[in-house]
Amino acid sequence: MATAELSVQAADWLRSTAHTELLRFTTAGSVDDGKSTLIGRLLYDSKGVYEDQLASVRKATRNQSTNGLDLSLLTDGLRAEREQGITIDVAYRYFATPRRKFIIADTPGHEQYTRNMATGASTANLAIILIDARYGVLPQSRRHAYIATLLGIPHLVVAVNKMDLVDYSEPVFHAIREEFTAFAHQLKARDVLFLPISALKGDNVVEPSSRTPWYSGPPLLEHLETVPIAQDHNLTDLRFPVQYVIRPDLDFRGFAGQVASGVIHRGDTVTVLPSGRTSRVKSIVTWDGELEEAFAPMSVTVCLEDEIDISRGDMIVRAGNLPHSGRRLEATVVWMSEKPLEPHRPYLLKQTTQAVHARVRDIRHRVDINTLGHQRASQLQLNEIGVVSLEAQRPLFFDAYQKNRATGSLILIDPITNETLGAGMIIGLDTYHHAGPVTPAERLARIGHRPYVLRLVNADLETAQTIERHLFDQGYLVHVIQEAENLAQSVQTVFAAGLVSLLFGASAEEAGVLKAGLPADQIVTLDRSEFEDDPALLQAIVSTLASGNAGNVKLTDGAGI
Repeated sequence: MATAELSVQAADWLRSTAHTELLRFTTAGSVDDGKSTLIGRLLYDSKGVYEDQLASVRKATRNQSTNGLDLSLLTDGLRAEREQGITIDVAYRYFATPRRKFIIADTPGHEQYTRNMATGASTANLAIILIDARYGVLPQSRRHAYIATLLGIPHLVVAVNKMDLVDYSEPVFHAIREEFTAFAHQLKARDVLFLPISALKGDNVVEPSSRTPWYSGPPLLEHLETVPIAQDHNLTDLRFPVQYVIRPDLDFRGFAGQVASGVIHRGDTVTVLPSGRTSRVKSIVTWDGELEEAFAPMSVTVCLEDEIDISRGDMIVRAGNLPHSGRRLEATVVWMSEKPLEPHRPYLLKQTTQAVHARVRDIRHRVDINTLGHQRASQLQLNEIGVVSLEAQRPLFFDAYQKNRATGSLILIDPITNETLGAGMIIGLDTYHHAGPVTPAERLARIGHRPYVLRLVNADLETAQTIERHLFDQGYLVHVIQEAENLAQSVQTVFAAGLVSLLFGASAEEAGVLKAGLPADQIVTLDRSEFEDDPALLQAIVSTLASGNAGNVKLTDGAGI
């Protein structure tokens, strides 16, 4: 009977909390500012710690010979963190109050773990930036505030910690607030709360403190319970990236995915991208049955009235409210790999539910995240942040990150190892224009191969066109030069344009003229008196060009290269 009553109580509790609002928040600050202690205090004072966790912390505290309970050990779970006394990895903790459920991301404060902080902050509604009252606003404090606003976190709490070590001084608190407010104006932070606390003593963490009578605001937990987050999701612009097509039989065809933003109703007129086809929403299906509407971030299956060819990576949007579409875009990137970001390297770009091949065209600038200054850079190293120009192999459908975090975010992946290399926040379409004439390096970056002159000896037009077709199908931009009035000028022009020129029937004297002023390693001579459509020979030509150091290679009958 007791078991049955317990089951009923558990079911009632699950029903009561099923629709409780969830707040994700992250902590950031300089090393030893007390982030882990603050979270431990929140968990401990709000009764969010299990007995076995508390027993483990008591044991670890005794091992460290610490007076009192070391609450930071509730989150600093890695052995390396306990040995060094710092946070290294992102520690996630969960707790709930009658008013809200919470997911905490305790992120590291040290500069070398910037990528970890960016990971923990990427999904947060609110960021708590801790400042040691003894030292004031440090460069790391500015850096964390910049990253928080860069990642689109709408609410900031600046918690001035260790007020007990400055005798709860009101002037100290106000001086820090004024200094940080001036910096926050540069970041265009929308919602900032300043809070004097002592994580060690518990002042203004869960309960108001009598030792700060000059502070009239709410304690931290009350603010976390009441900060409005309903409008943090974009409920205006419908964006439904298709993740999977469900077709169990001929009578059902549904498109499954998560509503990235906006609201979708049954009967709505929608447009499917990239086809541009228009239809109406026939039904919105879930495991529990059909719905009249769905909104972000719900996961549903949408059925349309018309048979439209839709696959993973396509996007369903509201007719007349379309996202940006384009292959070239500008984004701020947090680099997360030991291998530096370098322009023109191939990457895999994942955005919403689609993954496309892409490359970084160039690095606009690197951001000095301590001063917000811009620095010229040819590459981005681990934990560095910069603005880059990206070019995808096919068009992406996106919004600016500041407008829509779901469709404005992307990651760059190593196409060989599948390692996540960087996280990006889309600024918009790339409208940047370079000054001055087009350089050979820019042509090389655009075309993807060096220019060459292929001189065919003992060959005719048909042979040249056969080779042209094969090279073109292999991705080379190639052109056969025939009957030119000024042969040397024609070859020079095609070469300067970055193309591969195919020349047949030129005499030795003309060949000598052609070589004048052209790099020797970009001229290839092919001698084949009876050319046939020989796959081995054609592949040998491609291999020669791909080697990047062709020289005067001579192809002779039966000899290959």
